Amino acid sequence: MGRAGAARACLLAVLVAGLMVTGCDVSAPGRRAGSTPPPSRAASGEELCVKLVGYWARKALDSDGYGDYQSMGLSNGQYDILRAAVAAARPVERRQGVEAARKLVDRQVRTGCAGRYRGGGPTGGPWQ
Repeated sequence: MGRAGAARACLLAVLVAGLMVTGCDVSAPGRRAGSTPPPSRAASGEELCVKLVGYWARKALDSDGYGDYQSMGLSNGQYDILRAAVAAARPVERRQGVEAARKLVDRQVRTGCAGRYRGGGPTGGPWQ
């Protein structure tokens, strides 16, 4: 290898080392080097309650019974919200249909979870 070849090899090594040191990501065009996605925000207790209780309340509305609250991952207080929402929605379902009943369940669950987590955490004991 002549002088020109050695110079090219050296230049290539310097460029590769520079890319590694600066953190350039040549595999993701358009993305800034070293950038990371913004951290995701953790869901609040109220948001988790609405999602979890809402899911199981809609399932209970679609069937004739309830499951065990612990197997659903619910606390006793969350289960109370579920049962109240489904009990309120059953007559609405008979009179106005499934869609109206589901909307009522969603409102009831949102209201129940908001009250339960008003102070930032559940009221009562750990399984209340």
